[in-house]
Amino acid sequence: MTLDKNYEDNISTKKWFVLYTKPKQEFKAETQISAAGVETYLPTITQIKQWSDRKKKITEPLFKGYIFVFGTERDRITSLEQPSIVNSIFFNGKPATIPPKQIEDLKKVITSDEEVVVSELIKVGSRVIVADGAFKGVEGIVYSSTNNENLIAISIELLNRSVSVKLPVNAVTQAI
Repeated sequence: MTLDKNYEDNISTKKWFVLYTKPKQEFKAETQISAAGVETYLPTITQIKQWSDRKKKITEPLFKGYIFVFGTERDRITSLEQPSIVNSIFFNGKPATIPPKQIEDLKKVITSDEEVVVSELIKVGSRVIVADGAFKGVEGIVYSSTNNENLIAISIELLNRSVSVKLPVNAVTQAI
């Protein structure tokens, strides 16, 4: 019996998969999956947390409960075998994958000096491309905030979340 060529290509092609972690175990998942030889990406942000007696900088996952792995179907299965992973995210009955462009855009936003905010999926507004500044070339969706500022959101729609950055209106152009 021989395998269909398309099946072999799908098994050996590397993709960005989305995995769901146990609560508060994103960093542990990153360590375990990396130790298993699979490339991971755990976007993080550093925030200042205020307690009654002090302030402290805390690094935490941008998307709580999620981690991205870049690999083949076998790598995804290896990642699922790690104790801190609950499951793979599925879309239409297949393991969810993220286009490489969205991962690149997310990395660009995370490494900037701009304030990053995570919100639920934003469907309002038009698709734009940033024409100027640190996010030049990043695609996103424009929406209005409560104080009429225009924001650009880099949507990773499979996670039902968006990363938002405040930008002036003249910094974006309409996408085709």
